Amino acid sequence: MARRRRGGAAVSVAPGGAKGPRHKAIRSRPWLRTKSVEESILDTDDPEGGLRKSLSALDLTVFGVGVIIGTGIFVLTGQVARSTAGPAVAISFAAAGVVCTLAALCYAEFASTVPVAGSAYTFAYASLGELPAWIIGWDLVLELALGCAVVAVGWSGYVRSLLESVGWNLPGWLSGTSEQSGFGFDLLACVLVLLLTAILVAGMKLSARVTSTVVAVKVGVVLLVIVAGAFFITADNYDPFVPPAQGTAESASGFAAPLIQLMSGYEPTTFGVMGIFTGAAIVFFAFIGFDVVATAAEETRNPQRDMPRGILGSLIICTVLYVAVSIVVTGMRKYTELTVDAPLADAFKAVGEPFWAGLISFGAAVGLTTVCMILLLGQSRVFFAMSRDGLLPPFFARVHPHFGTPYRSTILLGVLVAVVAGFVSLSELAELVNIGTLFAFAVVALGVIILRRTRPDLPRAFRTPLVPVLPIASVLTSLWLMLNLPSETWARFAGWMALGAVLYAVYGRRKSRLRRGEEPTPHHVP
Repeated sequence: MARRRRGGAAVSVAPGGAKGPRHKAIRSRPWLRTKSVEESILDTDDPEGGLRKSLSALDLTVFGVGVIIGTGIFVLTGQVARSTAGPAVAISFAAAGVVCTLAALCYAEFASTVPVAGSAYTFAYASLGELPAWIIGWDLVLELALGCAVVAVGWSGYVRSLLESVGWNLPGWLSGTSEQSGFGFDLLACVLVLLLTAILVAGMKLSARVTSTVVAVKVGVVLLVIVAGAFFITADNYDPFVPPAQGTAESASGFAAPLIQLMSGYEPTTFGVMGIFTGAAIVFFAFIGFDVVATAAEETRNPQRDMPRGILGSLIICTVLYVAVSIVVTGMRKYTELTVDAPLADAFKAVGEPFWAGLISFGAAVGLTTVCMILLLGQSRVFFAMSRDGLLPPFFARVHPHFGTPYRSTILLGVLVAVVAGFVSLSELAELVNIGTLFAFAVVALGVIILRRTRPDLPRAFRTPLVPVLPIASVLTSLWLMLNLPSETWARFAGWMALGAVLYAVYGRRKSRLRRGEEPTPHHVP
């Protein structure tokens, strides 16, 4: 037993945070040892390893809106309406929003109870154990890095389009890798990621100010599009609102088919009721990001009150905007005539309003900058939390003495993502972001149920309602959307998880501070 002093009184804590009879069970299965909530919170008091608290509920809501509203609202609306759900794409957005709301309620309880950097990784460490925490942390690193790179490449495409409209053209070899031009380097995507990395190193409050300004512009553009587009709605374009189901012309086969198709053998269809749910699995990408708000819990002044407000508030705002935009765009133009690349802009061009089309392209380019920045923020916080626990090199667990940010992990990951965004074509890997996020949702929901049973004594400023019914519903809905993703996505995801398991066995298991019985002292970081 180690003696630890908290609040002026010494308490006995078994290694790994286990107490009483649980200690014996954990010694036989060390990979299931949990890090107690008290230990996690004690880490935040470390002057060299604790993050500066500067964020409010408004900052968190702005971060959430800033990262959620991105490519999805400008691109996926037309893609799903045209090929999968028709005008009922609005229902697809609503269904995806419900799945996210179920998960958000679970995130809100954890983030207010365990206000520590790391989001789902920290939550899993407190409830499921070290190996599950490592797995989810490894998953989040992939999800956020890949998501940031994908968005940076998309941002680069919008900016190049705007530059070309005024007669400025980048050479093909500086426009990224594509099937048309072959191998190249995406200069704009790389520069964007490096610039945002510098902003994140300079401090959370600066990041919040930049995000607030950009989000105001982005939301303003979206609202203007909704209001202006409403004047061009034709009721006939909604008929039929739910197009009749029809077989696909070319059914996917092998690894390209959804996993549920391989498991059940059903013939895939487009449109109809199943088309709505298939569309929900696709537009789910548009909601990715609200969980990133939870990674900033340690940097929030009053996390018990503000984290639930920030997480749920941003999700509700974005769901309403998504549904409104999808209703407007499918009312402006028949779903069969919507384009895939820029449906909103092209819908305004079709009704003779090129000004609004240009405004939408501008809003998309501006808006994607905040998406990249907040994904980078979330990734660096997860990496920082894993390093602070010893599961990754502790060199990255120091915060900047002046800015109070995890500058080493931020710089490392920023450079890596910049390189990936510059050199790699990521269109086929984007679905990994979806499956990684859904996996995290399921883990957090299970963690709420387990922590309610193992630590009923914990003070919970926000309590997820209807436990265990609501968390179980969150797990099942997340699993359903995962099953609708291609089997090759599952294979890539399994490969990444296997690599993570090997790294844990080789490094994390031996270096874990919890395993070695290290206490969270003020100067544990070398």
